[in-house]
Amino acid sequence: MVEILEFKNFQGVYQINENGQRTLATVNLTPGKKVYDETLIKFKNEELRTWNPFRSKLAAAILNGLEELPIREGSSILYLGAASGTTCSHISDIVGGRGRLYCVEFSPRAIRDLITVCEERKNMLPILADARFPDRYSPLCGLVDLIYCDIAQPDQSKILVDNAALYLKPSGKIMIAIKARSIDVTKPPAEIFKNEIEFLEKKGFKIIQKIKLEPYTADHIFLYGALKTSI
Repeated sequence: MVEILEFKNFQGVYQINENGQRTLATVNLTPGKKVYDETLIKFKNEELRTWNPFRSKLAAAILNGLEELPIREGSSILYLGAASGTTCSHISDIVGGRGRLYCVEFSPRAIRDLITVCEERKNMLPILADARFPDRYSPLCGLVDLIYCDIAQPDQSKILVDNAALYLKPSGKIMIAIKARSIDVTKPPAEIFKNEIEFLEKKGFKIIQKIKLEPYTADHIFLYGALKTSI
């Protein structure tokens, strides 16, 4: 038996329960079209796309207990490390036609796939750029409600901070998936996570929630936060 329910109070996110297994889904902004290997499911008058937590750290964070999702219809979002657009596409579903998703990706190979996704989804703007230099894409990106960062680099927290200084609204939120092994393979992940949290706090952010992402991905922590001045 398949049961489909709205997930918590997360706008545009559904939970599919089948044979004891939980799967997330979003309402497909482009009905009939897939982005990766997701399943399309007819539900009432809409089409849902299953959201794979093994391929999306945001989906993993939601299933592992994210208490608030600061993404809703009409939201503007700067996504750092958009890759080929898997997670971006689900965010695109949620923000809808009135929303805006600025997708920054450094790899020419990955952005080719991302552009294909963006051609179908007019609320997504692909930006080929190095997120370490946020001023270089200022003509393309405006102020945003959320900065989402998934860049497996040693300075990923600094990259987030530098982008927030230019693009995050005073009331905006941040989300970052920190990969311990991308920062230092010689230190325990717990020590790395502690150092990254302290760095963000020193730069003016309050971490609202910390979420480990096992069993979906190892040696990661997902942080949800906001500027201290907005809380």
